[in-house]
Amino acid sequence: MKFIGIDVGTSSIKALLVDSSGKVLASSNPEYPFQTPAPLQAETDPEVWWEATCKALKELLKDVKSESIAGIGLTGQMHGLVILDAHGQVLRPCIMWNDQRSFKECEEMTELLGEAEVLRLTGNPILAGFTAPKLRWVEKNEPEVFSKISKVLLPKDYIRYRLTGEFFSEVSDASGTSMLNVGERKWSDEILSGMGWSKDWLPELTESTIASTKISPDASSQTGLFIGTPVIAGGGDQAAQAVGCGIVREGMVSATLGTSGVVFAQSNQYRVEPEGKLHAFCHAVPGKWHLMGVMLSAAGSFQWYKNQLGREEQSIENGGGENAYEILTRSAEQVAVGCEGLVFLPYLSGERTPHPDPHARGAFVGLTLRHSKAHLTRAVLEGVSYGLKDSLSLMQELGIRPDKVILSGGGARSSLWKQMLADIFESPCSLVNAREGAAYGAALLASVGCDHFSSVEEASDSWIKETELVEISSNPSKYHKNYKIYQNLYPRLKESFRELSAE
Repeated sequence: MKFIGIDVGTSSIKALLVDSSGKVLASSNPEYPFQTPAPLQAETDPEVWWEATCKALKELLKDVKSESIAGIGLTGQMHGLVILDAHGQVLRPCIMWNDQRSFKECEEMTELLGEAEVLRLTGNPILAGFTAPKLRWVEKNEPEVFSKISKVLLPKDYIRYRLTGEFFSEVSDASGTSMLNVGERKWSDEILSGMGWSKDWLPELTESTIASTKISPDASSQTGLFIGTPVIAGGGDQAAQAVGCGIVREGMVSATLGTSGVVFAQSNQYRVEPEGKLHAFCHAVPGKWHLMGVMLSAAGSFQWYKNQLGREEQSIENGGGENAYEILTRSAEQVAVGCEGLVFLPYLSGERTPHPDPHARGAFVGLTLRHSKAHLTRAVLEGVSYGLKDSLSLMQELGIRPDKVILSGGGARSSLWKQMLADIFESPCSLVNAREGAAYGAALLASVGCDHFSSVEEASDSWIKETELVEISSNPSKYHKNYKIYQNLYPRLKESFRELSAE
């Protein structure tokens, strides 16, 4: 028995073939570009996703009988707006999660619907990344397109439509639309009626482990999949990523050090941060929720630093020597905790949690003649860690009490950074064997949807094992002073950031 997980990513499709024990047998990762037709805009033609999906599936199946595939799980980038006409044809390119054109529509919708009501119903403020303000933007700016809308889909659910000919979604991905009643796990009649939008536009909702659809004859001919193979609902990429790391019970927390940084906690109940600083979404574990904090430049800050200030280290790596990141972090290990009074603010792309501010800027604060390149390197790592702690602290204030934090992403390969996070979080940190991300979580959900396991928890216990534990050292108290300084800097610099961004 084998399962496939498909992740419809921002710049590539990632498809995994996984056996019944959770072992990854094969993977395929066709890439594609996205377009930026104007400042703040990001779009992709959904047909590009479909072509890449077909290519990936053919690659996975080249040495495998299609009849051996028990089920397929779907995941993908959240928040994207895909709109179809009555004939199932795409009306315009998808407006993606990283598109910021609808910031005015966010303000307009919040005023129309009421800020407190939006937070109560959806668990989140309306943000430009979310789906509903994008739909409102189309309504205002492309009325001819808007008038032809028959279906509104999320990216992974467009691929479901192409695989099966049917329209379904699930609650974890739908949570990021600003159109879901997150507490009741259903489309919000209040939001839709308040905007004057038809509920018929939206797909039927299920929980993430439901085998809602099956491979159609047309998709079979294009992909090589067996007709009738179950397609399981799946989840939004963050929920699927968390499932793929084992975050499937109350109090379990993960921190992902990718280009962006995500702190993710499962919750058995619907919890909403009073000011909407954390995302509150339905989880891909049926009947559960999750809290999520997002910082926009986590390992991305370190990548920027390496690219701009690590030219010497890159030259060594390019010449066949040691990895540039390893050279940089080894020098940073010689610097004392706190970087002798140097603090880095990692707001290189603006920020989301706990400061939803597109105008926020990065900064080194406290530079003196004493500071070396090694100090700067360590300050970047500490600053990103403080940003992640902001999210964890908000979760703890809502009653989440993790025994440990599971780390993933490229940054989690650094021994220095892992220890730093354990000390700044004041919590042991661990790594697990599953490191294939959201696509692996989608395959795990498929295993449950095909009744190979009775629950997501059972599947997680079978497939996901701890491989490393990082205990707290003697350093936490040494970080306290600089963390407090870090927290105080954004409020003091907020107006200056806004003035700088207007230049």
